Amino acid sequence: MQNIDKYQKSLIKFLDAYARSREPENLYNPINYILQLGGKRLRPTLTLMSCDLCGGDIEAALPAALCVEVFHNFTLIHDDIMDDAPLRRGKKTVHEKWDVNTGILSGDAMLIKAYQLLENYPAEKFKSLTSLFSKTAIEVCEGQQYDIDFETRNDVTIPNYLKMIEYKTAVLVGAAMQMGAIVAGASEKNQKALYDFGRNLGIAFQLQDDYLDAFGNPETFGKQVGGDIMENKKTYLYLKALEFLETNDKNNLLQWYSSQPKDPEEKVQAVKALFAASGAKQATLDAVKHYTDKAFAVLNELSFSDDKKAILKQFGTMLMTRNV
Repeated sequence: MQNIDKYQKSLIKFLDAYARSREPENLYNPINYILQLGGKRLRPTLTLMSCDLCGGDIEAALPAALCVEVFHNFTLIHDDIMDDAPLRRGKKTVHEKWDVNTGILSGDAMLIKAYQLLENYPAEKFKSLTSLFSKTAIEVCEGQQYDIDFETRNDVTIPNYLKMIEYKTAVLVGAAMQMGAIVAGASEKNQKALYDFGRNLGIAFQLQDDYLDAFGNPETFGKQVGGDIMENKKTYLYLKALEFLETNDKNNLLQWYSSQPKDPEEKVQAVKALFAASGAKQATLDAVKHYTDKAFAVLNELSFSDDKKAILKQFGTMLMTRNV
């Protein structure tokens, strides 16, 4: 998609100018480090796309797009500390490269810097953007807390899990799109429709991530396949398997999830076999399609040309057929 390249080139140019050397270096170098690690940059791209489709100037949307990217990477620094993760995008995490205290402080600074980027907008747009951004930021924190709570709970349900991924992942995708629409001066109807499109796409994106973590190609996925299984994460695959399995196989799955065998690969393969045999593997793919279709259904509410709707649909289809 030619426009995606255009959005990303504009974003990277703006980001490179933003990520300059500042004092004190031990506060700002970690910020510049994580911002320049790469990644999909899905959320800021959607901000620029949304602004463009609403008839706005993508240059004007760059501060809002970078706000979303800075905030997202702030959450990654703190998530990595909570998970004691050694790697992020194949490189050392901030707290490993520096230390935990630096990671906490640099992350805190990023949250403030994200808000500062919105100061580029006139009063009315600033108010709308910060109101949406604050609502989204607290929901992301709530989603992270649900995720932490689920690690020690054995009564997590599918609705619980869907709420967690909606807050932890999907609301920021929706907000990224609405922020682009706000910058463009779009109608409230179009703003809400774009938010709902992004939110449903975000849920589908996370479910696809769950699937790829177990069944993705290790050469293209970019992360260790089976990582969620090794960490005993109660993903959609796991919860659906518990729902579908007969008693003996269900107990077998529970036993695998309460153990850390010497050979992790044996555990991964055994659990993946249970996911496939139970129907959880297919059910997860069906759920990805369900939420993608929900996102596409929202397009009917947009007062856009068919050509513009086709761009959004093409982008959604591209996300849901990815292998990375």
